[in-house]
Amino acid sequence: MDILPLIIENRLILIPALIIIGWVCKHIQIIPDKFIPLILLALGIIFSLLMEWKFTVSAVIQGVLTAGAAVLGHQIPKQLKKDE
Repeated sequence: MDILPLIIENRLILIPALIIIGWVCKHIQIIPDKFIPLILLALGIIFSLLMEWKFTVSAVIQGVLTAGAAVLGHQIPKQLKKDE
């Protein structure tokens, strides 16, 4: 399923921003890897709410979708490169 059509156009900028934040979290090695997706989810929701300037269900959903797209965008190529 392609989730990009579900994301509002002005929220698309959050996807690369969250990928970069995830990369930074991974490389500073203070945060365990298992918590990075949760951090990205929280930040995606917070950033989306800030872009909306009010609390709406739509803003929360957009935050979840952008975080999901960022995690998927990072994990799919990584998992496809693995040799098992």
